[in-house]
Amino acid sequence: MNTKQHTIPRIAIQSVGTGLTMMAFFTMMWTGIAYGSMGSNGLIILILFSLIALTLIFNGIKFFLEAKRFPKSESEADKAEEKRTGKWFGIIFGAEGLLIFVGINIVINLGHADLTIPVMALVVGLHFYPLARVFRRTIDYYLATWTTIVAIIGIWFILNKSYSTATIDAFVGVGTAIATSCYGVYMIYTGKRFVNSLNKTSAD
Repeated sequence: MNTKQHTIPRIAIQSVGTGLTMMAFFTMMWTGIAYGSMGSNGLIILILFSLIALTLIFNGIKFFLEAKRFPKSESEADKAEEKRTGKWFGIIFGAEGLLIFVGINIVINLGHADLTIPVMALVVGLHFYPLARVFRRTIDYYLATWTTIVAIIGIWFILNKSYSTATIDAFVGVGTAIATSCYGVYMIYTGKRFVNSLNKTSAD
């Protein structure tokens, strides 16, 4: 009997589905920020990213359904790795929320409430760096750098009064939505790779 089919546990494909759901949510959150700043001028942006979010959700549901085909069993190494990544993800996610809260309060108390959105994006961008180490994924470094640069540009333009706050919020919102969308596309690729691997193993 071929035992290779047990190399990818059910939790792996379920994690992809969960990740896609999260990316769909965050994509719409940042799109909402952009649209709220652009008004009717941002309708195309709203429609485009809404379609992307729906695609992420659709694939997330599909992977949750596909998960039934994957074995429940995990090796001890898999369980240890899952525990490690789960712990650090929780720590990083919690730290992200705390830093966003602290960052927003700092800029407001400094009289720069207009920096709220760029500061949020900056924390989001920076939190991808430790995630890259935890999950050992190169793409997180790219997304971290992209989002951080977008946030810094937004902060720079606001401090220099180069553009209106609404314009910068729209810019940062779209830039961050691009990052979460790309992450979602990467997750779809990963999920399909898992499914194809299972299909190939089953065929053998």
